[in-house]
Amino acid sequence: MKRILILEPYYGGSHRLFLQGLQRYCAADYTVLTLPARKWKMRMQLSALWFADQIGKMPADTRNFDTVLCSTFVDVAVLRSLLSSVPGWSSDTRFCTYFHENQFVYPVQQREKELYQFTSINFTTALASDSCAFNSRYNLETFLTGVQSYLKKASDMHFVDTVAGIREKSCVLYPGMDYTFIDHSAAVKNDDGAAVIIWNHRWEHDKAPEIFFDALYTLQERGVPFRLIVLGQSFVNMPPSFAEAEKRLQKEVVHFGFADSLQQYAALLKQGDVLVSCARHEFFGISVLEGIRAGCRPLLPDALSYPELYGQEFLYSPGTLARHLERFIGNPVPLPQADIEALTERFSWKVCSSNYENWLLVNTTEKELI
Repeated sequence: MKRILILEPYYGGSHRLFLQGLQRYCAADYTVLTLPARKWKMRMQLSALWFADQIGKMPADTRNFDTVLCSTFVDVAVLRSLLSSVPGWSSDTRFCTYFHENQFVYPVQQREKELYQFTSINFTTALASDSCAFNSRYNLETFLTGVQSYLKKASDMHFVDTVAGIREKSCVLYPGMDYTFIDHSAAVKNDDGAAVIIWNHRWEHDKAPEIFFDALYTLQERGVPFRLIVLGQSFVNMPPSFAEAEKRLQKEVVHFGFADSLQQYAALLKQGDVLVSCARHEFFGISVLEGIRAGCRPLLPDALSYPELYGQEFLYSPGTLARHLERFIGNPVPLPQADIEALTERFSWKVCSSNYENWLLVNTTEKELI
């Protein structure tokens, strides 16, 4: 059985779900080294050093891996350099990097002086990896565009084949989804007849919660009846729009806050009729698929990764969210079960697992996987 070493310095959220699913559905002999999901900047800068040290402490006869799988929080160029001096480390070991995100298009609140440091780490990681997989075509193309722009800044140095070389060894692999906890949850719908609107994203500025709540205030002012369930992980420095919304929308609120368990999360999703995203930053959107699987009709920006994954009937243009919500509430057509399965099942692990096995274990050429 092939041996895979997984290195994840940000083991939480979508990164954790992805690796748990991979190990469950793709047969291999896994060794996993992780760090908690915090201090992402320090993880990108120093995790390679930490992982190299941990690998060096392994018994010599256990360091023979076929593949090393990293996320983009690992500086693969530094890691490979450090491992080359570890006794017994094989130069034939293949390095694969999964791009859950790329730093070239992350929307910072203010321009940070050190931003290029992290885009540069993404770039050199791609260069040093034997193969790269991106979680959407949008992610891949924005990364390559960012690299092209980055290289142009060196006006007296020319890199003719660099972008093409990265593209050649890259593929798009949508993250596998495990819907078991949703499928096994009982559906309990709201009994007063009002449509239930769902938000289930991180409570951070890049998800644009102020746009979402402004649309709800508009509905409230127009006397449009609705109920509201707000889910998702909150942080110490969360946007102030959440505290304001919890007060202004208290009559509409069914639930406001992080769910205590997957079971409660699934049960709350199944109360929903429509799920909204206002994201300024999204490379795939696991939370959207979870909501759809629970029966919510998605209402998503006509931007980012969404047009790649969903039809125009589920997308809205800037400034039209309140109008789309009001139209849906006036005629709340449930999402047919056939549509739910068509939208979600193509991303299930049982569908995606063979592509991951080919990428990690068989070393299928990248063009065959795209």
